[in-house]
Amino acid sequence: MTKVAVDTKKKRKKKPEGDAPLPVPHIGHVKKKYLLDLAAQHGSPIFVIDHERLRENYHEFQRHLPDVQVYFAVKANSNPEIVKTLYDIGCSFDVASMPEFMIVYENIRHLPKKEQQAFIWDKIIYANTIKPIETLKALNKYKPLVTFDNHYEILKIRDYAPHAGLVLRIRVPNTGSMVELSSKFGAHPGEAVDLIIEAFESGLVVEGLSFHVGSQCTNFENYMQALQIAASIIREVEYRTGKKIRILDIGGGFPVKYHTGIRSIRTLARKLNAEIKRLFPKDMQIVAEPGRFLVANACTVVAKVVGKAVRDGKPCYYINDGVYHSYSGQVFDHINYPVLSFKKGGETQISAVFGPTCDAFDTITLSAELPDLDIGDFVYSENIGAYSHASSTYFNGFPPAKVVHINK
Repeated sequence: MTKVAVDTKKKRKKKPEGDAPLPVPHIGHVKKKYLLDLAAQHGSPIFVIDHERLRENYHEFQRHLPDVQVYFAVKANSNPEIVKTLYDIGCSFDVASMPEFMIVYENIRHLPKKEQQAFIWDKIIYANTIKPIETLKALNKYKPLVTFDNHYEILKIRDYAPHAGLVLRIRVPNTGSMVELSSKFGAHPGEAVDLIIEAFESGLVVEGLSFHVGSQCTNFENYMQALQIAASIIREVEYRTGKKIRILDIGGGFPVKYHTGIRSIRTLARKLNAEIKRLFPKDMQIVAEPGRFLVANACTVVAKVVGKAVRDGKPCYYINDGVYHSYSGQVFDHINYPVLSFKKGGETQISAVFGPTCDAFDTITLSAELPDLDIGDFVYSENIGAYSHASSTYFNGFPPAKVVHINK
């Protein structure tokens, strides 16, 4: 996969040739003509990452939830340049594998050992509750926060990563979320206190509690119920052990406005801020793991029409990107990314759009509203930054879209 950075500091009056950078027409917003210029310069398909939009999203989250420490869920889009941009503006990180940990670590490798360790303690959480023994051995020297949700994981951590700080993940309602997570992760609330006590008795230090209401959560009541469950567990732990839990990780799930019917983070933040203030002491450290919220609307795909047919009276277009590549989120993330045309005006028809592979499963949509397109025309899809390029494959020999960075 080739990665191309576009230097936006240089302004030019005419279209550059070769690999020269293109000026960004409007900070934070990728215009249609600019996307076409990028495709002409770099070929297609391209996966365009707008770093100014990343920064805007981070600051928007901070503005609405000022008392919550932001840990970017790297799994949403593990592009190292995204991690670098967020690192530069003070973001913390949620990692779920050793390779993800090392992507973040590359940004602090140059620091003195003491500063490295301080960053890891304060700004990284290993939020996968199930960790291979080899991973625990590798993590132990870094002493990060790690999550757990069962008895067997306590035993592994005790034996192979005893210097880690622990965060118990509990199961909470995921009703109405686009991607449900509670069936795979999280201890039953009725077992939570006993698991925390077991960890303490094993010589480990439990520092926090965490939950996840499900990805793209539009049912804000999930958060309210989860906060109440967490508060009850924390109170009981303190009552039974005298030990204080002072980290609460409220996970991810913060919704992206893929369409106008989705309520904004402003509405959710008002509810969260009020409930957190009501239920928890002032010295409780609240952290969150937004992934989708930070990257979804920061990325756009541009692809080319490479084939055209009419089947049963319906126009069918074949493009050089598909569900095994940038549109993989339609399968794994249950999100639809409308395929849009650069052509202005004209009559549109309900059309099918297929990816490039020799698999009928590689169907992006059977109901795109498109004008009459020709082979060689370009199409694009917006809001495609989360759980998309991250799960691209090389199936059938077709590589993932080329990554192009703007506004770095």
